Amino acid sequence: MDAAIGSEEKFGFTVREPLGVIAAITPFNFPYNLAAHKLGPAIAAGNTIVLKPASQTPLSSLFIAELFEKAGLPKGVLNVITGSGAVIGDLLVTDERVKMVTFTGSLEVGQRIKKLAGLKRVTLELGSNSPVIIDKVQDLDRAVNKCVMGSFAYSGQVCISVQRIYVHEDIYDAFLEKFTQVAQTLKIGDPLNEGTDISALIHPNEITRIQEWIEEAESEGATKVLGGDLFNETILSPTILTNVPHHVSLCTLEAFAPVVFVNKFKDIDEAIKDANNSQYGLQAGIFTDSIQTALKAVKEIESGGINVNDVPTFRVDHMPYGGVKNSGTGKEGIKYSTEEMTEIKFISFSS
Repeated sequence: MDAAIGSEEKFGFTVREPLGVIAAITPFNFPYNLAAHKLGPAIAAGNTIVLKPASQTPLSSLFIAELFEKAGLPKGVLNVITGSGAVIGDLLVTDERVKMVTFTGSLEVGQRIKKLAGLKRVTLELGSNSPVIIDKVQDLDRAVNKCVMGSFAYSGQVCISVQRIYVHEDIYDAFLEKFTQVAQTLKIGDPLNEGTDISALIHPNEITRIQEWIEEAESEGATKVLGGDLFNETILSPTILTNVPHHVSLCTLEAFAPVVFVNKFKDIDEAIKDANNSQYGLQAGIFTDSIQTALKAVKEIESGGINVNDVPTFRVDHMPYGGVKNSGTGKEGIKYSTEEMTEIKFISFSS
């Protein structure tokens, strides 16, 4: 305290206190894990929670509540309410007893929450259309295999799924050929079969939407080099396009489907410009053998996280996770969520 004149005889410190009631609203994908990301830090910080899971996948949240109850969590600390997000979500966000809203989901819903929440604390983990830059690398197979996993795991229904791949023109043809070959080996079928790589999207309407996006891109000059086939009303085969214009939906919006495009670039400045040409900025990736190029990309790419020599789809629970631009506000991750869910109180003592 003696850094300020007149405070030489004072001693100061801070403590973190719980906010109170936290409303946690989670999406359909990763229904267990994404709920745990919010519940663990909230309880550790001393808060109580009202959890509203997605209507399509409520059972995981009910199971979590059952586990907490068996573990001895006092009644009333964790409350799960299911139903329509349009009805229940608005009630939670506007209730004066709720001191914080933590939401993972779409940009449109996140914007509505931000508008309704007033002075409540809000963390939003929203959409993305994650880019990957492939510089002139020696180990092309590693980049290809990582990009196939990042593009098509969980049928692309991942916030940080690879959607845009920008490849240096010197290796573009080789990358595209290998990328297409590996994608063709993915197995389509029952998600309960351990050997299945690609399965259903969450609803048949998603098939209709993404097919319209593919058709739009093709009408604007893009080329489909793989996929786009339906196996039933909810399964779309892995789909790869090239030469996708910047203004079409597949480039500007979040696909949330097993669809990716591969465009070429001449130099790293062009690649970074293309990667940044998005309303989103959740996570990005770059493969390069040059430390100078890596450092330039890390500095200039507009994203909450950047994975060097890996895809943006990499995430572990304890890392700070959250985006910039329209990808949201605030950070998740055990330490970072706990900080978001507490208030700093300052205390000073005079001698």
